[in-house]
Amino acid sequence: MRIGVYPGSFDPVTLGHLDVIYRSSKLVDKLIIGVLNNSAKSPLFSVEERVTMLEEATKDLENVVVESFDGLLVDFADLKNANVIIRGLRAITDFEYELQIAQTNHKINPKVDTLFLTTSVEYSYVSSSVVREVGLYGGDITHFVPANVVDRVYEKCKDMEKTNP
Repeated sequence: MRIGVYPGSFDPVTLGHLDVIYRSSKLVDKLIIGVLNNSAKSPLFSVEERVTMLEEATKDLENVVVESFDGLLVDFADLKNANVIIRGLRAITDFEYELQIAQTNHKINPKVDTLFLTTSVEYSYVSSSVVREVGLYGGDITHFVPANVVDRVYEKCKDMEKTNP
């Protein structure tokens, strides 16, 4: 069985993420979306909220499951018996960093390879940080995130304004 892991913080999930998820789900028998619980960062959404949003956005994909993890990605992949890590590339600037991580992961566990998918052109400029910033200023984010995420982003941004006037 070909098992893939598509990791990320998904804070929030974007249409670019979903593009990679839909395309990579056709390449593996099972795709595990690994939501990183990074205690060093202060995300807009809790890990539980991010998992829920991804589960809702991918509910029509039978071979996709969403799980949170912390620690090393390559250890999570090994724990899940995955043989491939899937990473999305938006621009050439992503490649150098992603290549370094892929080579490090392969050195730690040679049984796990990394597959790079370029994001479709219409999503190449979309990032979670752009979504958060546009949402913070009340801009239209409907072209960047799935419908189940739009109101949640605006609500979180309102909450941030209340706590940081």
